[in-house]
Amino acid sequence: MKTIGHLINGAMRTDAERTQDVFNPSTGAAEKQVALASVATVEEAIAAAQAAFPAWRDTPPAKRAQVMYRFKQLLHDNADRICELIGEEHGKIHHDALGELTRGIENVEYACGAPELLKGEHSRNVGPGIDSWSEFQPLGVVAGITPFNFPAMVPLWMYPMAIACGNTFVLKPSERDPTSAMFIAELLHEAGLPAGVLNVVNGDKQAVDTLLTDDRIKAVSFVGSTPIAEYIYGVANANGKRCQALGGAKNHAIVMPDADMDNAVNQLLGAAFGSSGERCMALSVAVAVGDEAAEALVGKLTEAMAPLKVGAFSNSENDFGPVITRAHQDKVNGYISSAEADGATVVVDGRNPQVSGFEDGFYVGATLIDNVKPEMQSYQEEIFGPVLQVMRVNSMEEAMQLINDHEYGNGTCIFTRDGEAARYFSDHIQVGMVGINVPLPVPVSYHSFGGWKRSLFGDLHAYGPDAVRFYTKRKTITQRWPSSGVREGVSFSFPS
Repeated sequence: MKTIGHLINGAMRTDAERTQDVFNPSTGAAEKQVALASVATVEEAIAAAQAAFPAWRDTPPAKRAQVMYRFKQLLHDNADRICELIGEEHGKIHHDALGELTRGIENVEYACGAPELLKGEHSRNVGPGIDSWSEFQPLGVVAGITPFNFPAMVPLWMYPMAIACGNTFVLKPSERDPTSAMFIAELLHEAGLPAGVLNVVNGDKQAVDTLLTDDRIKAVSFVGSTPIAEYIYGVANANGKRCQALGGAKNHAIVMPDADMDNAVNQLLGAAFGSSGERCMALSVAVAVGDEAAEALVGKLTEAMAPLKVGAFSNSENDFGPVITRAHQDKVNGYISSAEADGATVVVDGRNPQVSGFEDGFYVGATLIDNVKPEMQSYQEEIFGPVLQVMRVNSMEEAMQLINDHEYGNGTCIFTRDGEAARYFSDHIQVGMVGINVPLPVPVSYHSFGGWKRSLFGDLHAYGPDAVRFYTKRKTITQRWPSSGVREGVSFSFPS
């Protein structure tokens, strides 16, 4: 069985003292193993990044950008292979994996603009013969810890910009689906990245804790569940590191009585069941305003869900694939059962679907649950599966209160034809990313991604302009060259 190792100082190596199975979720079979890095292996990767930093820091931003341009082309050239690797270990259908990769490539494109983004500001004659300017300098060695649900895209949220800013990087991808991240890192070296600038270590909590506590790591970026995000943020801060930790979500869609119901249903299907619901931006709750809207919504959703196909990643005609592990399959099924036990109505039941030829895969079919109440466990917690819950309220204000009261504040949207209602919603909703008739309001690469409340720990969002701030420190220089022969007297007042 193939063992996936680590990429350290430009070379592949295997730390095989501890390994873990990597499953193909479509078949349920363990087809590979991943090496779990020891403390010494992680420290070796950090040392390689530290050694590479001085030369890379001093490399002109335009030359760093040229590496990113070549990298972008290699990602396009190898897109099918990357999507295949994502499918083998995550279960995403090719079209969904390609969408993930494309959004990652957009962030590489943004990093190609490093010479412009790192220019800083300049002011001439802030005082007599005095000029002042600011510049953005890299932090040093930085790290990223990324989740299983977007094994290609989320790493590309992090290291392209970090590296373009002049830092060196240690990536710890998810041990559940590490191969695509490793393959993409090799492509970056093929594009001309010097050895040691990007290092990849596979591992578990031992590797994570080493990154969080090693003094050579100056900043850590994390995407994952809220309990782990809180842990990452707390330990990183306790060890003097800059940290951004993106956590979980419970994303609501308000469906107003005046909404284009057919369009809303089509949008909800993709947003709720795409990637098997394993998205931090998945719409998992539809809040219908008024009984008439609720009945229409549930009826149309039930009808539209009938032809949805769950199945193996290898069949591009499937709408979505399996969930990541057997344990997660059981967890999602448990949430459906708990909602039913709490009095909700399971309108479309996706528990234990039969997928011909792939009976041992980790499948959960599209599920629709009606009459969900705020006190139910299935509502309070993040399910992270292909489950759409419907809540019924009497007014938009009641719907917004539900959203504002929830501990998560990642993403939300409203379906309406009323511009006044949409404006009020976007102004007053306590959520970080908002859509108006857009179900997945994930910002493009030249904006920044991040939620509010317990969906984000840290002051800066991911990628985009905030990434430049996160991966650099500002230095401001004030300079004067007095005229020849001029000598000034002593002054004890603050200069102004």
